[in-house]
Amino acid sequence: MSGVLSLDINIKEPRWDQSTFMGRAQHFFFATDPRNILKSSETLEDARVTVKKYMYGVVKPGLTEDELWRAKYIYDSAFHPDTGEKMVVVGRMSAQVPMNMTITGCMLTFYRTTPAIVFWQWVNQSFNAVVNYSNRSGDAALTTNQLAAAYISATTGAVVTALGLKSLAKRLPAVMSRFVPFFAVAAANCINIPFMRQRELKYGIPVTDEEGNRLGESVTAAKSGIIQVVVSRIGMAVPAMAIPPVIMNALEKKAFMKRFPVLNAPVQVGLCLVFATPLCCALFPQKSSMAVSSLETDLQERILHSSPHTSTVFFNKGL
Repeated sequence: MSGVLSLDINIKEPRWDQSTFMGRAQHFFFATDPRNILKSSETLEDARVTVKKYMYGVVKPGLTEDELWRAKYIYDSAFHPDTGEKMVVVGRMSAQVPMNMTITGCMLTFYRTTPAIVFWQWVNQSFNAVVNYSNRSGDAALTTNQLAAAYISATTGAVVTALGLKSLAKRLPAVMSRFVPFFAVAAANCINIPFMRQRELKYGIPVTDEEGNRLGESVTAAKSGIIQVVVSRIGMAVPAMAIPPVIMNALEKKAFMKRFPVLNAPVQVGLCLVFATPLCCALFPQKSSMAVSSLETDLQERILHSSPHTSTVFFNKGL
């Protein structure tokens, strides 16, 4: 019927070509838009219903293509792609910018004393633990005991690393001490993410064929996805934590910064953090791929038996 939206739109995939960096960047600028955390529960539910109904061939009267894509990105910003569960607000990627602006600013400002380092590293890694769990790959949840053990290990490792780096920085030029928060965050990401996603490393994550048919679970794919996420997260910290210390070391000598020291944190994190999150998420496709020949031997054999024509598998690497 004329005027009815076509059912040929592949709403399961992003709107832009994910084989290119620019396509992934466009996708993540929408997916990580901080304004999405302000959406009400009613708006999120309406977006979920619109997207799910469209997937089943039911189009809301008067729905346009732009409205459909808008609903998809609102839905994707709040619901886990594998489990379909609504994520807690601070665990959503759309909360990364406001949360990191606050935490990063404090870490860069209050880096001189041991209690401040311990406190803000704990706050940061507690936040990261929620984000890492919320954006894990696969549809299996950690038990309460596993989650508690992962959280304690991740936050403790991060704090110990930060203190070790602070002690080392005492023997280096003053400007180097400003990099303690960045190196601590980088090292902590290498600890926090694997711990919070330890179940994937033990049991694997779902891998599918090109049509989305589940073929099994792979630990190899889980390792690949987690490494990519670690690299992306460290990349996110570079603009906000590695570049500003050099700038701020010079600015703090200026009269206006001495007069208004409260501007220290906002000036640092406001430089480029807004762009770092989507651009670093775009470094790797969220729907990653791997040759069947690179998987575990037993999984290769099962895939060869059940889907002999499949040469490449796909998986959600997480964020």
